[in-house]
Amino acid sequence: MRPQYKIVLVYVLVGAAWIFFSDKLVASLFTDAHDLTLVQDIKGWLFILVTAILLFILVKRALENAAHQQQKLIDSYDQTIRGWVQVLDLRHKETKDHTYRVAAMTVALASKMGVTDAMSLKRIERSAILHDIGKIGIPDAVLIKPGQLDDDEMRLMRTHPQIARDLLANIDFLSNCMDIPYGHHERWDGHGYPLGLTGEEIPFAARIFSIVDVWDALIHPRVYKQAWPEDKVRDYIRNESGIRFDPAAVEVFFAHYEVIKAAAASLPTS
Repeated sequence: MRPQYKIVLVYVLVGAAWIFFSDKLVASLFTDAHDLTLVQDIKGWLFILVTAILLFILVKRALENAAHQQQKLIDSYDQTIRGWVQVLDLRHKETKDHTYRVAAMTVALASKMGVTDAMSLKRIERSAILHDIGKIGIPDAVLIKPGQLDDDEMRLMRTHPQIARDLLANIDFLSNCMDIPYGHHERWDGHGYPLGLTGEEIPFAARIFSIVDVWDALIHPRVYKQAWPEDKVRDYIRNESGIRFDPAAVEVFFAHYEVIKAAAASLPTS
């Protein structure tokens, strides 16, 4: 039975039982008209009090059950997201560890930039985990090619934000997690892709993620390059402030550098 029907049914049954038995009890104990009037008033207020408590308990239980079912649904979506990451990892061995590292660091950077709402941080985390989901549509010959991509291969690789957008746009639960998958290759100076956005036209989550994404990509080895020394990575990001990256985000990134870097351990890796 649906919660609303159950609450109404219980209310009607309790109300009917209260009226039937309380009227019989009052009639058997009181005969004076004045006393009957007084007792009926008291009985009416007691009815309001008892039914209010009953309704509170029933509605509270219904809401708790609805919240539990909603959380189960959210958990199933999160499991699906992680399943997608695992599928991508089967093709691109570097992706999984990178994905969870940058997700954790992006959440840490967002919090240091003033995002404190738990739902907003969770949305940023999901968006970061999904940042490379569009690469599902990139052929293996391009995705895992050792060495640099040629022009045609690069054009194909640059379609992965649009693939991600097309995929996520059809999923209501994830449609608000599109900022990073679609926008993390935009640049502060407008020379990025796919839209060539400039400055604060780029969504906040994409702007802060791009710093973390580049930091992680440079500091770890890839099939096409060796890992960079950490001081060289830091110098690169500083030099790209106001060119590739949001200067304010770069400033916060380095102001809390050790904390943000350590946050990579807060999500599971391989």
